[in-house]
Amino acid sequence: MRFISGFVGLITVLALVAGCTNSAPPAETKTAVAPTAAPPAQSPVERGKYLTLVGGCNDCHTPKKIGPNGPEADMSRELNGNPASDKVAPLPMRGKEIFTKWGTVASSNLTAWAGPWGVSFAMNLTPDKATGLGSWTPEMFVAAIRTGKHQGTGRAILPPMPWYWYKSMTDEDLRAIFAYLQSLPPANNPIPDPLPPDKIPQ
Repeated sequence: MRFISGFVGLITVLALVAGCTNSAPPAETKTAVAPTAAPPAQSPVERGKYLTLVGGCNDCHTPKKIGPNGPEADMSRELNGNPASDKVAPLPMRGKEIFTKWGTVASSNLTAWAGPWGVSFAMNLTPDKATGLGSWTPEMFVAAIRTGKHQGTGRAILPPMPWYWYKSMTDEDLRAIFAYLQSLPPANNPIPDPLPPDKIPQ
């Protein structure tokens, strides 16, 4: 009898163990995930457009119009530079005293800047041959940003152009920017030469 009782008890234990094993949740099955496709490569023009936008080129080289929140870039004149029709307004204070208090003064459309260096005008970056970058080569453009000289060999590029930051860009990125600028509609918009400090209108 003891043998039979022990045997029955053993069967009961085995049944419970088997029941516990069978009631365990099934192992997770991993679903195969397809690898994500790499984004399509940007063309130089697409890359250049992106770089001009995030690099703030429109901040100085695109004339502004006044909107509900203040100055807004007039993208119908994208990167046209300082409007040829604009006249340099006299400084709101006489002499150079203003530069000890403000540092620089900008025109109403933020494309001309007066400071201790004189007056600088944002360049026409469209591919117009007479007034823009139409006669430039990619090598001239890269050299201008690398050296801070007009076309890489001419006069100094004046404030507020931050060429000293942009010169750290790769040749590939600078050439992409140039490719984008060359894709813009040419705008015949002559830009005046910079004014020295003694020629700032008072």
